[in-house]
Order: sequence, then structure tokens, then C-alpha cells
Amino acid sequence: MTSQRTRDRLVRRLQDEGISNMQVLELIRNTPRHIFVDEALASRSYEDTALPIGHGQTISQPYVVARMTAALLESGPMNKVLEVGTGSGYQAAILSPLSGQVYSVERIQPLLEQARMRLGELLLRNVRLKHSDGSWGWPELAPFDAIIATAAPEQVPESLLDQLAIGGRLVMPVGPPGVQDLILLTRTEEGIERKVLDKVSFVPMLGGVL
Repeated sequence: MTSQRTRDRLVRRLQDEGISNMQVLELIRNTPRHIFVDEALASRSYEDTALPIGHGQTISQPYVVARMTAALLESGPMNKVLEVGTGSGYQAAILSPLSGQVYSVERIQPLLEQARMRLGELLLRNVRLKHSDGSWGWPELAPFDAIIATAAPEQVPESLLDQLAIGGRLVMPVGPPGVQDLILLTRTEEGIERKVLDKVSFVPMLGGVL
């Protein structure tokens, strides 16, 4: 169930759903999603669905990973990227070949350590992880060309907007549990531009560390 044919089928489905960025599609095809889930779920790892990873968290649906990643790439290259919510590490693995450096924060220590192991297994040397409350971002390393969040606050944290470079973009789900808006925010000289990309359902963004 982790064969190339299974991966190709997933990519065709994403194309049918409107994903056209070939860089992103090839990374989805070639990144071993099955190593980012429990062995018991490996047979489902190339389905276009979110899967549980423990601690009340999920690995995002491939369509959503592709949609968010493609949205960040539309405005140009990403030298320095912040990910809020490392989770399984899968989104960071997709971002790694597309970015100069990926900085990722995770509030749940056991998830962070699992992600560190998996990213090391894939020899992705440009991903740096930190155990921290995601809503704080990583201010000492700001500004970032791109910020991506894999959990949903009810409102966009000002602390994250403050860490965007001019021309930088932030993609994240926003809203109460259930159905949220996937939004793209771009910082310009004049302020913040906002665009709604999709309807999504993510776990809520929680404060504190575990």
C-alpha cells in the first residue's frame, strides 16, 4: 500500500482537485508519508485524508498540505519559513526542499521528538525544531518570508503577523472548531492583504507547552 502506483494515484487525485504546482505534486509523490504515521495506519497513508498521530493531533490531508504549500509558493521563493505546529513532521518535510531554511515549533514534546527522528531519517538538514507555544512564533529569528500554521486559532495571532517580512505571506486556518477558513495573508508596505482560499477543518491552536 506504499507502492509507487498508490502514490501516483494520490497525485492524480490532487490534480483532479485543482492542485497544479508540479514542484508540490512531485514532493507529495516522492515523500514517504507512511513513515509519518503509526505502522498500523501505514496502509492508509496515501489516501487523501487526515490521520491521527496521537495526543489529539492529526497529520493533515494531502490536499490541504499541497494547497497551503502551493499558496506560499505563488508569490516567489521562500528563503526562511516558519511552521507553527510541527506535528508528525510531514509538512516540514514537504517544505524542506522548497525553502532555504525551515523553522518549526511544536508544543507537544513527544511529537517533536518523533518528528526530529523522522526528518533525520530523511536527511533533511535544513529543518530546525523548537519546543514552544506555536502562537509565539520564533521572534528572535524573524522576519520570515513565509509562515504556515497547521492548527486553527479563532483569530490570527498578532505575534505571527509581526514576524512576517514585507512581501511575506502567512497561510493558516482560522475560526472555531468545525469548519474554518483557510486564509492567505500577505504583508505589504501598506498593511495586510487577506484572501480566503478554502474551507477546512483543523485541530484548534492551543496555548502552553506539554
